Amino acid sequence: MYFAELTSPEVDSLRSGSRTPVLLLPVGAVEPHGPHAPLGTDPLISQGMCERAARRLDGDPEVRALILPALPYGVTQFARGFAGGVHIAAETLFALVTDVCRALAEQGLDRVVIVNNHFEPEHVATLRRAAESVGAAYLDLVRRRNAERLTDEFRSGSCHAGRYETSLVLADRPDLVDTAAMRELPAVPVDLPSAMRAGQSDFRDMGMNAAYCGAPAEATAAEGAETFETLTTMLVETIRAKAKGAC
Repeated sequence: MYFAELTSPEVDSLRSGSRTPVLLLPVGAVEPHGPHAPLGTDPLISQGMCERAARRLDGDPEVRALILPALPYGVTQFARGFAGGVHIAAETLFALVTDVCRALAEQGLDRVVIVNNHFEPEHVATLRRAAESVGAAYLDLVRRRNAERLTDEFRSGSCHAGRYETSLVLADRPDLVDTAAMRELPAVPVDLPSAMRAGQSDFRDMGMNAAYCGAPAEATAAEGAETFETLTTMLVETIRAKAKGAC
């Protein structure tokens, strides 16, 4: 399922095979996710979605999904002042994504789906612009039609390293969550979209003094597994649409 594990002749054969190849590009950011969750939470979720979608489509007669090496760095300035954040400029992200997509398109592999789980506005806007520029599909989870299929906490906007994201990490890599610290964390209700619209761009200004919001103490691996099922269904729908040229 991993593009970079194929040989050059195997990639060459993708173009003449009976199954339409769709390449998945996991994207995220390296940034603080509270005192309990890993810096790489966002790309971990994106990678988990891609792996589950590729497995679900394994053996599909029409579509072959392959996972490109992830782009783990993103536009992440809201967490400045906390240790561990690695910010890249929007134009750097734009260039990385478009260069990768164009390099693939030059080889006849022009069906790419961008899979992102870092929702800082400038990061999302950059990925939308990049996808439009190169004709890639972008599974935009913050669009209302998609967000409505996810959990209550996600829809509330109070979900950075909270119950929603922490549950997903527990379902995929429980060894990376400090569950003792997680259980002691009080809920921090912050409407991130409203705060962003009001011009706030710093976690501490939003009341996120420990770089999280929501209710991480309520996170469970079971909820994470269920959410992954929903996310995977959404991604498979996007893959099939891209294979047919519908997006």
